[in-house]
Amino acid sequence: MTKARLLALALSVIIASPALADTYAAISNTAMAITGDIEFDDFGITFENGEQITFDQLIGDTFVVDGKTVNGSVYSIAEPKDPVLLNGNRLCGQPVTYVASWGDADTTTVAVFSTDDVPTSDAEMCASYSYE
Repeated sequence: MTKARLLALALSVIIASPALADTYAAISNTAMAITGDIEFDDFGITFENGEQITFDQLIGDTFVVDGKTVNGSVYSIAEPKDPVLLNGNRLCGQPVTYVASWGDADTTTVAVFSTDDVPTSDAEMCASYSYE
């Protein structure tokens, strides 16, 4: 096989490969007890027990946390649900309709919501989980 064909084959494999999710280790008590470690990407979250929630749309790129605007992501959920996770715990106690995430160099926080309207701040969340 020529070098050009090998290069074309390698590029087609790279282009056809799906984006890999980022893996986050649970560090808050709630995350360790309920979600465990997660995989998070632009399409959804996979929890340690294999349950998933799928995002519908990216709604916003800023969010208000403790009264301050931070860079983050707010996603709507394609099919609202409240999956059973570790130890029979549920993510929110009600079907999750939105997810927001934000963080710094060390910690990522994921907040879940069961609101009808797009959440604008952490005041409306039903639960939050911290990861590194």
